[in-house]
Amino acid sequence: MEAARRHLSVTEEESKKVSGMVVPPHKSGEYPSFYENLSLRGLQIHSARPGLISCSFKVPPHLTDRSGNFAAGAIANLVDEIGYAAVYVEGTPMSVSVNMSISYLSPAKAHDELEITSKALGRRGSYSGTLVVLRNKQTGEVVAEGRHSLFAPPASKI
Repeated sequence: MEAARRHLSVTEEESKKVSGMVVPPHKSGEYPSFYENLSLRGLQIHSARPGLISCSFKVPPHLTDRSGNFAAGAIANLVDEIGYAAVYVEGTPMSVSVNMSISYLSPAKAHDELEITSKALGRRGSYSGTLVVLRNKQTGEVVAEGRHSLFAPPASKI
């Protein structure tokens, strides 16, 4: 338990960095937001068609953990964002994440280039499912594989 506490503790310097961040309010419709700029900057789309997205992403140093590995939360964010992109249909209500299951299989370090593929697995009613695979471009190793379920409310009949 003590080892976990030490590992999860935040240094005073880290605390000051976070406390000193200035995040301006985001106006709806503006692009990109602070969040999108922080987490998705550098994402390059290679192909996008209904049900299949292919892109690459160079791991930025600010999205690594204390061990220098691509942070699990940042990987989950990519699974969420790119999984949604595979089922996005313009003019329909926005889908929301219902469930994600991610297998973290090998580490990626800062500046590693990842190939990311997102594939729609299917749709049943208002529910959709996607599979997102992050692979290290240089080594070919799968970094993570995520299954993502989404729900889109039916369009209003009013």
